[in-house]
Amino acid sequence: MYRKAAAALALCAATPALAQHAMHGSDDESRAVLAILEQMFEALAAKNPAAIAALTVPEGRPTAASIGDDGTEKFHFSSWSEFAQRLPDIPGAPVEKLVDPHVHVDGPIAMVWSPYIFTLDGKLSHCGINHVDLLKQDGTWRVLNITWTQRRTGCPKP
Repeated sequence: MYRKAAAALALCAATPALAQHAMHGSDDESRAVLAILEQMFEALAAKNPAAIAALTVPEGRPTAASIGDDGTEKFHFSSWSEFAQRLPDIPGAPVEKLVDPHVHVDGPIAMVWSPYIFTLDGKLSHCGINHVDLLKQDGTWRVLNITWTQRRTGCPKP
């Protein structure tokens, strides 16, 4: 019985590693996906709605899941157009940085899961997790959806 349990545990432990490797995609594609996100963060820092529009799929959407200091959760859904039009209203100089992103690519789809830190004028505003879905259309990666948590507690130092 002990051997069966040990064998089952070993199989379970090995399966996620194999699945992750099979789904990861090429290093070139992973770098291309991360480059699009870097361009998106540059557009955010520049508060440039046209640049956001050029990097996204109009049918997609950004979704924020904010977590208050008391643990309450609120969701905010918008279109890419609504999101982009709010950029000029961000106070200060916004900078978003991914921390240890995990990229998975399979053909024309990709997903990135990463903790992030968001600063305004060099001071921590909030942090959380980004989950980004991307599509490769006509040879170019574009962001379909981004969903993120947003909290002010438990954040790493910027």
